[in-house]
Amino acid sequence: MATGSSLEQVVARASGLMLADRTVDGVLRLLTSTAVQAVPSAYGAGITLVGDDGVSTTAAGTDRLVEGADALQYDLAEGPCLTAWLTRRVVRVDDAAAERRWPRWAAALVELGLHAVLSAPVVAGDAALGAIKLYSPDAGAFTDHDETTLGLFAAQTALLVAGARSSRQAARLGADVQALLARRDALQQAIGIVMGRDRLTEQAALGHLASIAERERVSVHDIASRTLTEHARRVGVRQ
Repeated sequence: MATGSSLEQVVARASGLMLADRTVDGVLRLLTSTAVQAVPSAYGAGITLVGDDGVSTTAAGTDRLVEGADALQYDLAEGPCLTAWLTRRVVRVDDAAAERRWPRWAAALVELGLHAVLSAPVVAGDAALGAIKLYSPDAGAFTDHDETTLGLFAAQTALLVAGARSSRQAARLGADVQALLARRDALQQAIGIVMGRDRLTEQAALGHLASIAERERVSVHDIASRTLTEHARRVGVRQ
């Protein structure tokens, strides 16, 4: 079992690889496999993420048995992983055969050959993002020390997932801004073409484009784009 400085080395290793690897899914898989190494009594590990729509998915799992055990919780809408996410507390199941909090899930888990589960919430700031969990076929497999260990991995997962979501949001915002700037530039170019072609002022040229857009029931940006295309064709023909 990882203790003291060895535990810190495991977490540092995961953190360092997160910074080096841009593939979020790959790093999440790394975290699950490293968590199993840090808690030898664990058979497998998985990370559940809950989307804005409330849908839970296994973002990373060490094998199909873990993914199947996770799916039980999603299908039955009960279990320690979902409870850890909802309550933002570590949840431990020592023996699913004797578990009474989630009877349907517990019975189904035993059928899979698993008995012990340890789940820690993945929380970033005020946002609960999901949970990371360990499974074992042995009853009583996990200890208080294992709870602390898994909590460290949950913190690493939260940093990674929150950072990735922020990056995606920034990328989407950047793309929206670029699109707006492109539309603005296209409109300005179209206005310039109309001014030169029809000898109009800038305001009159914009009014001309706007009147066409209103008549055809499309946006002025659509008319601007069409104006640029037609102008490019005329220039090409002359050349």
